[in-house]
Amino acid sequence: MKALIQRVKHASVTIEKNLYSEIGKGLLVFLGVEKTDTRQNAEKLAQKIVNLRIFEDENEKMNYSLLDVKGEILIVSQFTLCGDCKKGTRPSFDKSAPPDMAVDLYEYFIKCVNSCGLHSKTGKFRAMMDVELINDGPVTFYIEK
Repeated sequence: MKALIQRVKHASVTIEKNLYSEIGKGLLVFLGVEKTDTRQNAEKLAQKIVNLRIFEDENEKMNYSLLDVKGEILIVSQFTLCGDCKKGTRPSFDKSAPPDMAVDLYEYFIKCVNSCGLHSKTGKFRAMMDVELINDGPVTFYIEK
């Protein structure tokens, strides 16, 4: 399971020109699910993300987590994170989970995040989405579990 995490001042998802969801200060998480991923991967990744100390304290040190700052979280399914670009010029998606498996783990990941005391916002699985964000910093991390 792969996640691209961006600390944001604002982020939103629009589908077919309609605002689907939005958040203020918090994290935008693009989530990729691979064939070998399990619920245990989702649990570990959710715990890692909500507790990752990437928000600044009064001394401008990254000491606070999303939970500490009572931030919001927007989770967007992003199967292209599982694309392999090592060979040639066209990405291979052989490692990507099939849609039925991916949606199950995506939804389970959301439940894991919510069980930490957050109420996540989401994109729509398999939809064409316009994602807008104001990256705070910029601060961006890539995590695999």
